[in-house]
Amino acid sequence: MNPHVQALRHVTDLSSGPPLDPTLTVTLNFHPDRVFGDRPILTTLAEEGVYRSQFVTGTSNGGLTAHAGGARWHWESRIFGGAYDDAPAEARPVYGALNFRHRRVGAAPRFGSAHFRLTAEALPRTTFCYPDSYLEPESFGVADRMSLIALAEADDQDALDDYIEAQIHAPVRLDRDVAALVLDPSYRDTEVEAAAEKLPCAIEWHAGFCLTVEELRRHPDYRGQEYVDLGAALAVAGRLTPRILGEAARTGRYDEQALKRVWHYLARFGQCP
Repeated sequence: MNPHVQALRHVTDLSSGPPLDPTLTVTLNFHPDRVFGDRPILTTLAEEGVYRSQFVTGTSNGGLTAHAGGARWHWESRIFGGAYDDAPAEARPVYGALNFRHRRVGAAPRFGSAHFRLTAEALPRTTFCYPDSYLEPESFGVADRMSLIALAEADDQDALDDYIEAQIHAPVRLDRDVAALVLDPSYRDTEVEAAAEKLPCAIEWHAGFCLTVEELRRHPDYRGQEYVDLGAALAVAGRLTPRILGEAARTGRYDEQALKRVWHYLARFGQCP
């Protein structure tokens, strides 16, 4: 059986609840200025026309466990009833989140300042879980059976953990499945915007992320004082933006996990209303 069909059937059998509001969308948050190999990620996306999973790219804005026998492999085997155990990397699902809170920055900004907003046509190929799959959830959903929103709304989560994970099965094609790429305004008139214009989807802009060093220093316990200090050192004119963090990442001088935690500060405390 096709692994996509098998996975969808398995999760459907585990799901309950009313149909999903068809006006809700799935978003794929990511950092638009990072590189894949030695090339800008948006350039690669424009040429390939497909958004690929961590099993293919070997990169992630979360954990890096997508390989045979790794934690992500085991989570997927459990959630999808072994549907992908013997499937090639290209066949595996990609991850996003259900934007049930209608956030302009996407459903899961902890994974990046930009997001692809998917079309309604992608929903029948999407499964959901709550909480995140790394927490070994017991609650699942599909577009026709969705009880997860009530669970998420009743849960008291940090703002960066407040999302319903989505797994989109079958290739996510930019010309078919993506309604728009939504970017942070710090990328206006940059190479990121120029690369985005070559994608086969609309470009939109959200209100933006911007964090002052003054505000950053108020939260040393959120991720740790060392990341507050790093963020303060990277700030330009006393402020952090996604573009500034992206420029720091491309120098190769900073630990990626450290920069990820600085991004968490920016995403959590620097979101414009």
